[in-house]
Amino acid sequence: MDEALALDPSARGHGFEGQRFYVVPRPVAREALQSPVTSRLLVTDAGFFPHAARHGRERTAGVGQHILLVCGDGSGWCDTGEGRVEIQAGDAVLLQAGIPHSYGASPERPWTLWWFHFVGADAGELVAAARAVAGGPVSHLREHAPIARLIAQIIDSLAAGTTGGLVKASGAAWHALAQIIASGRRSPGSALSPAERAVEHLRASAPHRTSVEELAAMVGLSSSQFAAVFREHAGVPPLRYQTNLRMAMARDLLDGTDRSVAAIAVECGYEDALYFSRQFARVHGLSPSAYRSRAR
Repeated sequence: MDEALALDPSARGHGFEGQRFYVVPRPVAREALQSPVTSRLLVTDAGFFPHAARHGRERTAGVGQHILLVCGDGSGWCDTGEGRVEIQAGDAVLLQAGIPHSYGASPERPWTLWWFHFVGADAGELVAAARAVAGGPVSHLREHAPIARLIAQIIDSLAAGTTGGLVKASGAAWHALAQIIASGRRSPGSALSPAERAVEHLRASAPHRTSVEELAAMVGLSSSQFAAVFREHAGVPPLRYQTNLRMAMARDLLDGTDRSVAAIAVECGYEDALYFSRQFARVHGLSPSAYRSRAR
C-alpha cells in the first residue's frame, strides 16, 4: 500500500484514524488493462486519509501510475521538480507517471487527503489536459466536495472486488478528472470568469440544453466571443460540453439503475431513444446496452 508510507520514518507503517483505502491486486489490474473498457482508464489504488499527520512520499524515480491528490482540509506541499508548491484545502494535484516527486502534510495543519492512482491508454492525455488548463500540477477547485464524493465511490467500487466494480471506478475517475479539467486556470478565491459562470449554469441545468446565444447573453459576451473563450476554457465547444454532461449522466444511470435505455434517454434530455443510442455509441464506442452488459 504505497500511499500509507510516510516521509517521516516514525510514521512509516502507521495508518490514520478513519482512513479508507483499497489496492487492486496487480494480477487483476494487468488483466483489466486488456479489457476494452478498463484499458482506457483503470484505477489501481484509491484512498481517504483524514487529518493525516506526518503523511507524505518521496519518489526519486516517480511511480508507474498517474496520481490525483485532492486536499479536503488542512494544508500540505508538493514538489515535482517545477518548484515547491503549497497545497491548501480545495486544491487538486495531478502527478505524472514516471516523474520524480515528493509531497507531504503540513506539520501545523495536516491535510485530509482523497487520492487515487490510475493508468490506461487515455490516462496520460487526461493528465496533460488538466495540467495545460491549470498551468501546472495544481488546480484550484471551486468546490472539492463533488470530487471527494466521486473518490469515495471509487473506493467503494474497488472494494466490491468485481469486474463491474472496476468499470464503475473507471467511470467515476473519468468524471473526477473531467471536473478538474473543467475547473480551468484559477487563483485561490478568484472570481469566476464568464466561461466558468457558463459551466456552472450548464452543470446546474443539465440535461436541459442551452443555446450558445443564451449562454453568451447570460455572461455578457457576443456569441462569437463566448464560443472562443468557452472553448479555450473547456477544450470543447459549448454544445459538445453539454453532450458530454448528458453522456456522463447516462453512464451513471446505466451503471447504477435498471431503467430501460428509452427511459434513460428521456432522463438525459433525448426524446428519441434511437438518436440517444447513436450519440452514446459515437462517444463511447459501444451502444448503451453493450456498455451496461460490460459493466455487469
